[in-house]
Amino acid sequence: MTSNSTEARPVRSAELGTLVAMSWSRPTPQGHVPYILACSLGDGEQGPEGSSASVAQLVQNCGLSTEEGLVDASTRPALPISLLVVDSSIVLTMPQINAQIVPSAQWIESVAERGCACLVLTTRPWPGGDLDDKEAIAAFANDEETLAAAAVVALPARRLRDR
Repeated sequence: MTSNSTEARPVRSAELGTLVAMSWSRPTPQGHVPYILACSLGDGEQGPEGSSASVAQLVQNCGLSTEEGLVDASTRPALPISLLVVDSSIVLTMPQINAQIVPSAQWIESVAERGCACLVLTTRPWPGGDLDDKEAIAAFANDEETLAAAAVVALPARRLRDR
């Protein structure tokens, strides 16, 4: 009998390659929605396919699936992903990953208003191009192929407490 293991195994950085996290916000009738896109550049030792498999392992290690739709992290306190807002920057933490991002002032305002941001953690590698091009980021993040290969999480934005 064969079974699939759900055991968490470490994600090797050489297999993953470069994992990038980028912020952007999108206007909606209800105000701006702050997003974080996390994906590999596909530059792991086994190329884009190996990087994709490593991100899939990271998704699994987080207790997520690319098939479950939007997950509200506030209802899953054991979820090992967090978002910390410190002044004008943010820290995204996942197993083996800490990413510091300096988002736009609009993004910080949007997360303050909503109290959360939407993380799109996709197994689809970045197709190339300028990582500072907000339109390219939004186009990639909103592409059906990217979203079909992504775990999507509404992350509460935590702040350091004043003493």
